Amino acid sequence: MKIIQVNTVCGRGSVGRIVVDLYKTIQKAGDIPVAAYGRGDAPADVNGFLIGNKADFYMHVLRNFFLGESGFGSKGVTDRFVAWLKEQKPDVIHLHNIHGFYLQTERLFAYLKEAHIPVVWTFHDCWPFTGHCAYFDHVSCDKWKTGCHDCIQHARAYPYALFCDNSKQSFLRKKEAFCGVEDLRIVTPSRWLAGLVRQSFLQEYPVQVIPNGIDLDQFRPTEFAKERGLPGQTDIDQAAKLLLGVANVWEQRKGLSCFKELAKRLPDGWRILLVGVNEKQQRELKKEFPSRSIIGIGRTENVKELAALYTRADVYVNLTLEDNFPTTNLEALACGTPVITFDTGGSRESLNDACGYVVPKGDLDAVLEALESSLQKPKPVQACLKRAEDFDKKKCFKAYLTLYRHLTDNYV
Repeated sequence: MKIIQVNTVCGRGSVGRIVVDLYKTIQKAGDIPVAAYGRGDAPADVNGFLIGNKADFYMHVLRNFFLGESGFGSKGVTDRFVAWLKEQKPDVIHLHNIHGFYLQTERLFAYLKEAHIPVVWTFHDCWPFTGHCAYFDHVSCDKWKTGCHDCIQHARAYPYALFCDNSKQSFLRKKEAFCGVEDLRIVTPSRWLAGLVRQSFLQEYPVQVIPNGIDLDQFRPTEFAKERGLPGQTDIDQAAKLLLGVANVWEQRKGLSCFKELAKRLPDGWRILLVGVNEKQQRELKKEFPSRSIIGIGRTENVKELAALYTRADVYVNLTLEDNFPTTNLEALACGTPVITFDTGGSRESLNDACGYVVPKGDLDAVLEALESSLQKPKPVQACLKRAEDFDKKKCFKAYLTLYRHLTDNYV
């Protein structure tokens, strides 16, 4: 059985890593995996197909800036990709993020409707059923339920249609393109997102929940080599209580402003360390917090370093204002660190009462109360590790193998 996965990137970022981990799971099961990706490079041991190129990417971005057509550029590279798919003759096509300025989605779905091949589509956000945005929680918008129009986020939220609100037309084009595929199964990492899909124009499709899996061989309690120390160690007293936050990009929805406010209200002896902060943000934090109550360091692709940071932290705090099923929560638990999270999207689904706290979104008083509670008892390492076992990638990705076989065995 040949399974072709499709995603914006391969091997980078949370979804790109999921693609590679699932690729290796498919391979180990004796099937044939292939990864098709929009841009960048794939790991050397991955059989991949690069869909786009830099010139096409920039043209698609400009098209979206001026016309609001994210997902409707890249016609030429999409036609080339579809021709390649026909040559490959896959048994299953597994879509991940098809946004990201590398595909003409109408042309891709026209092929899927005529190909008579089972399709699995994992949603990592809400973009497939809105007229513009990937998330709408922060602005409490529900236009996607009946038809997007007059988008208040078109110029200020990804995919940033700076000069044109085309949300009404994009919604209608997506609905026409994405509906009517003969055998398509939608997968969501969270029950929260599954519930949204069932209220959208994609409600005709079966929806299955398969949580994001993590590698428990890599994310586990880990100590830094003594001679190397902890990033930012010169600014963090080793006796200080460490509150950790991690993001690929610290955009508004990830709650950077909430962390700044929290830093001003922390009790003595606490420090915040944010991982993934860009250079400009690092300079701003140094200027705004000369006492170093909050410190930002750059993003790391070194999993061992990241695991050591999770392990060192006394608590992992997730103040995201919009999210699906944050993998960082799982990574922290796998390193034995409890989680405090806003009740955002599917974030609460990663926790139980023994390994963390769920607080109302935006309620920093509740965050401080949870921190105080965490101080009054030992770090619940074993409870966190036990909870992380529920998200072992071997278990989660096995569910995908079962789904592939179910679809192909029952496909006529």
